[in-house]
Amino acid sequence: MDAELLRSTFAVVERRAEHAVAFFYSHLFWHNPGLRELFPEDMAPQRDRIFAALTHVVTRLEEPGLATYLGELGRDHRKFLAAPALYTAVGVSLLAAFGHVAGAAWTVEAEKAWTEAYGRVADLMQAGAEESAAEGQPAWWDADVVRHERYGHDLTLLTLRPRCPYPYLPGQYVSVSSLHVPRVWRTYSLANAPRPDGTLDLHVSRIEGGLMSTALTDLLRPGETLRLSTPGGALTARTPPGKPRTYIAAGTGWAPVRALLEEAAEDEPGLEGRLFVVARAKQYLYGRADAERLTERIPGLHVTYITAAPQRPRDQATERLLQALRAAVCWPAHDVYLAGPPAFLTEVAEELAELGADPDRIFHDRLPAVGRFTRRPGTRAEWLIEPPQLHWHNPEARAPREP
Repeated sequence: MDAELLRSTFAVVERRAEHAVAFFYSHLFWHNPGLRELFPEDMAPQRDRIFAALTHVVTRLEEPGLATYLGELGRDHRKFLAAPALYTAVGVSLLAAFGHVAGAAWTVEAEKAWTEAYGRVADLMQAGAEESAAEGQPAWWDADVVRHERYGHDLTLLTLRPRCPYPYLPGQYVSVSSLHVPRVWRTYSLANAPRPDGTLDLHVSRIEGGLMSTALTDLLRPGETLRLSTPGGALTARTPPGKPRTYIAAGTGWAPVRALLEEAAEDEPGLEGRLFVVARAKQYLYGRADAERLTERIPGLHVTYITAAPQRPRDQATERLLQALRAAVCWPAHDVYLAGPPAFLTEVAEELAELGADPDRIFHDRLPAVGRFTRRPGTRAEWLIEPPQLHWHNPEARAPREP
């Protein structure tokens, strides 16, 4: 693939990203009206996702892990019942959208390069889907809700029991669908290491106006069924035994870190490490009891709780964390496992690299974007000029009374 030509063309298209994606879906549904029923009514989050995936591919064209990423993406797309005809239709509409918005940059050479590139992407995704099916994995797993526990207005802890074995690794995430919001899938981190009884925990932070988080918090009840996609993500344990490591969790980022620590407590209770748990005030440390139980099983794990001062902005908690990280030592020797809101990940990862941590050993996942169309890339300067709203759970808020 002509990586330079693909990137230069995509740079032109990305400047009109919203228009390109609107044209793409209009073209797709106009020429394939039967496909509309596969998509949710609210298409705004879908617009973010397609450009997030395209950006990921274009920026990693020469990386050896791209084929693995696309295979996993194909496995995940089985939940959408993506058949070969769908890949063909998407390719036609994507090229039409690029040609519409790229203007003079859409040359014969550019069209040829993108046609070949999309064909390669589609082949790798379909190969991943076919491999998943050959292994006997379902397109999705049905899971019964066995616990629904609310903490205040905007945090819900769910326990699910999949009806057939659900293979995953601690630190991974899963896409979830509910009949309360048909055809909508949202991603949540799995909050526990595998258990003998096969149950799974999810930590759901309720986002005002968020379709799935609101449904899981306000409408879902024990006994109902959710659908789970193939697990994904790379925030999995990879530190050799005996090597030091640091875990940093903010908000519901505690979920994957908790799963990693449960695994470590079982496999390597003698590990030496550090855990930083970040919240905007002491009462927001909903995972503190779990953290204390884990330190009993891992005596070499030293825990620091970071909160903001009362009545101060929530971002003070992040600043206090950065101060604590600067006071810590031996960063080049540590693997770092990092989980939290996107802006938090960006800022903390940059600080850790400046402190000497190896950027290739700072492990974190960015869950698929939802909500309004977001600009990329998200540099520190852009976060400073236009910081996004962070969604931290509020245990003090009163839950609405049931009718």
